Amino acid sequence: MIADLLHSAEEKMHTAVSVLKKELASIRTGHATPALIEHIKVEYAGVPTALNQIAGISAPVASLLVIQPWDRSCLRDIEKAILKSDLGLNPTNDGNLIRINIPPLSEERRQELAKAVHNRVEKEKVVIRNLRREAMDELRKLEKDKDISQDELKRALDQLQKITDVFTANAEQVGRDKEAELREV
Repeated sequence: MIADLLHSAEEKMHTAVSVLKKELASIRTGHATPALIEHIKVEYAGVPTALNQIAGISAPVASLLVIQPWDRSCLRDIEKAILKSDLGLNPTNDGNLIRINIPPLSEERRQELAKAVHNRVEKEKVVIRNLRREAMDELRKLEKDKDISQDELKRALDQLQKITDVFTANAEQVGRDKEAELREV
């Protein structure tokens, strides 16, 4: 019972860190990477669809992204979606595919992105702490219902705190890695 609860909390915290990694991958560094734009929603056949579901995205060189839609009729929609995104990218449409040059980052923009990374990491740490609180509430309920003893509760809470500390440290490390990547010139 306790082991299942702790395992569930650990899985949820692991998912939270995975989500953080995925979201930070979309923050632009100086290098072109498909993760930068694959999450952009494009209006396709009246339905908002992720860009990577309607087109192939590649990075043939470090400063260029190439988008090749499977249906050429959606080129305009893709272009509009990229322009509307807050990434500050300017797509070039040649009728067959879209090219996006990734300009180098200015120092001011690097600092803004580093702040955004820090804020995103803090939000994810709050999520992890909320998951810990939920698990703690369930453990306390088990103790109140006399399903576990006070000693078992104490041990379980200690284990839960250790798990929380590990995932909080993981989230911080992911943030530090991304900030270091942003600071590279």
